[in-house]
Amino acid sequence: MTSSPSPPPVGTFCLVLHTHLPWLARHGTWPVGEEWLHQAWSHSYLPVVDVLERLAAEGRRDLLTLGVTPVLAAQLDDPYCLGRQHAWLGGWRLRAEELAGRPEAHLRTLAASEFRAATRALDQFGSRWTSGASPVVRALADSGAVELLGGPATHTITPLLDGRVADFALRSGLDDHAVRFGRRPVGIWAPECAYAPGLEGLYAGAGVRHVVVDGPTLLHVGRTTADAWTLGDSDVVAVGRDLEVAYRVWSPRRGYPGGRWYRDFHTYDHPSGFKPARVTSTSTPPEHKAPYESARALAAVAADAVDFVDHVRRRLLQLAAERGRPGLVLAAYDTELFGHWWSEGPEFLERILRLLPTVGVRVTTLAGAIAAGHVGGRADPGTGSWGAGKDLAVWKGAAVSDLVTAGRDVQHRLLALVTDAGETHARRPDLDAAATQALLALSSDWAFMISQDSTPDYARRRALGHLQAFADIEAVVRSESASRAGGAGPVGAGGVAGGGAGSGGAGSGGAGSGAVGDPCAGLERPFPHLDARLLRSRSQG
Repeated sequence: MTSSPSPPPVGTFCLVLHTHLPWLARHGTWPVGEEWLHQAWSHSYLPVVDVLERLAAEGRRDLLTLGVTPVLAAQLDDPYCLGRQHAWLGGWRLRAEELAGRPEAHLRTLAASEFRAATRALDQFGSRWTSGASPVVRALADSGAVELLGGPATHTITPLLDGRVADFALRSGLDDHAVRFGRRPVGIWAPECAYAPGLEGLYAGAGVRHVVVDGPTLLHVGRTTADAWTLGDSDVVAVGRDLEVAYRVWSPRRGYPGGRWYRDFHTYDHPSGFKPARVTSTSTPPEHKAPYESARALAAVAADAVDFVDHVRRRLLQLAAERGRPGLVLAAYDTELFGHWWSEGPEFLERILRLLPTVGVRVTTLAGAIAAGHVGGRADPGTGSWGAGKDLAVWKGAAVSDLVTAGRDVQHRLLALVTDAGETHARRPDLDAAATQALLALSSDWAFMISQDSTPDYARRRALGHLQAFADIEAVVRSESASRAGGAGPVGAGGVAGGGAGSGGAGSGGAGSGAVGDPCAGLERPFPHLDARLLRSRSQG
């Protein structure tokens, strides 16, 4: 008996998952800090990888495109973070055991579920992740199940950087990716999907062939997201998010995770730290939300997966009818949505990846879509991002004007510091550390958190802490240079722009300690291969 033929392809669907957190190790724990990393690792990274490994074991290829930022990859490989993560998983199981002793029936049911999940996560982590994430992710890429995207080292907003610093940040990130995953990526996730005219030259020079942008960045210049487009005079291809489809899952105002049967993210049983309630409704106060029912949630996932697949298929049929040829739909999300923010997200992910091919939708990676011919021609977009307003206001608006000024200043000082140090045949750990702290200060996360009023005090403290750490290193480098030259003391060793960052504020053993002596002592080194000498060569070029 032969199987029935597959339906003819109606078009191409690409799913891109952007996996990113800022550097959190040794910079606080709760409510923001290492706890953020542990929750995302436990509830998103482990189950999403489990889904992808299961599908890959069935021989499925080109499932999705996975971006992993260098600053997160460094933490997922870091021995300190690995040890803390294992301890967190053990604590998760212990909390479940304690919850089982509570008198409420729905909490005892939840305790059993959490105990099973924690045990499964411990087994998975202990058998697959003890050497870090890189071997796990690399195996998925080597099998052809996913395409990996790279990006700038610390998730900096490229349009807001001096071109030399932007080039350094990107190349450092691509180099780090090659070391961890065995090959240099040809595609990148531009942080915050930020683009400005001319960046294609930077990308092409670094060997980047394709990049994700937000849909409106293309739509505003009369280009559709149903095709990819070459940027300007370059061969770099931009692929834009289809918001008509992407917002079906997650948008500023709606999406499946808000469904009444799903676990409510914001309602806690504070003694245990677990989330025992379902959404119930968007207007139901936390104390009145109904208990979570896993069977109802799974039924909702099944229905929403079917709805999403149907929506993708109808969208592709619409595009084919309008254009006379198959089109492309790109949906992109933060990986942390699947599991961390939306408890049932990994189940949804597996279901749609299984269902889409059965209704005639070609599922592939960004590289696969481009190779299949989904390139419409040239586009000359203006500045854009996937932030509120689809511009760069989140990262350069009034709420963060001081950080913008300090960011420009630290870039200028970093370039001057490296240039003034002169040529050297050996790496300079002090200059590498200064460059690292500058890049960490320039991470897009701090401005985003402040502009969105999401733990803004922590974000500002982190940015200023890294700026102060840079200033401490700069002062010592300048002082030692002056001493060697027989000069009269340090030059340019003042605090950060805007009145100084102060000391401390970056967590135990982190940046901004203001310690006397070696200013590099105790500072994080997420990128062992970062070489500040590249900044000097670019400055002279």
